[in-house]
Amino acid sequence: MKIKVLGPGCHRCHALKEVTKEALFQLGVEAEIEEVQDFNKILNYPIMLTPALVINEKVVLSGKVPTVEEVKELLQKESKN
Repeated sequence: MKIKVLGPGCHRCHALKEVTKEALFQLGVEAEIEEVQDFNKILNYPIMLTPALVINEKVVLSGKVPTVEEVKELLQKESKN
């Protein structure tokens, strides 16, 4: 599983990364998390707001920092696809 956190490196972006790391830990899932801060690369994704969470190149969330439980649900859903 490949995960990206899109955003300029703000506090909310770091919070999203930490929530995602905790969700992965609780699920016992290993994944690579990449922070994408390059604006030109972020423009390649269909988002209007940051931070955004991308799982296996699919945007699953943008514009907010979810709870650990919300990220766990997203991870479980995307692992089935």
